[in-house]
Amino acid sequence: METRRVKGGFLALVGFILSPLSWWNDLVVNLPLAYAFGVGVALISREWFLPGVIAGYWLTNVVGFVLLHKGAIDVVSGEPEPYTTRRLAKDFLISVVYTGLVVVLVLFGILTVPDGILSALGK
Repeated sequence: METRRVKGGFLALVGFILSPLSWWNDLVVNLPLAYAFGVGVALISREWFLPGVIAGYWLTNVVGFVLLHKGAIDVVSGEPEPYTTRRLAKDFLISVVYTGLVVVLVLFGILTVPDGILSALGK
């Protein structure tokens, strides 16, 4: 039982770091991960940068909520609770709202594809 609680605590910590529940995580964790994902997708096609950033941002937030929920359940409950479709839908909706903010950053040119990376690859 202690092993599950330690594992749950670790999952909850990683989930909290990835989730949009702290004021600092978007700038320090999620945005760089989403940006890297967008740049990676832009290596295939430059037009895919914004969709890649959006997908990367969604992934970090949804995965964060899922890990936080799963970890918290493992820590506080005697029996693990299944992650329901309703909970996933709620986590996804919250991520969509935060993603809107990232889209605004891309549309206003605050986040862009770095020309140095793409020109080095001949794109």
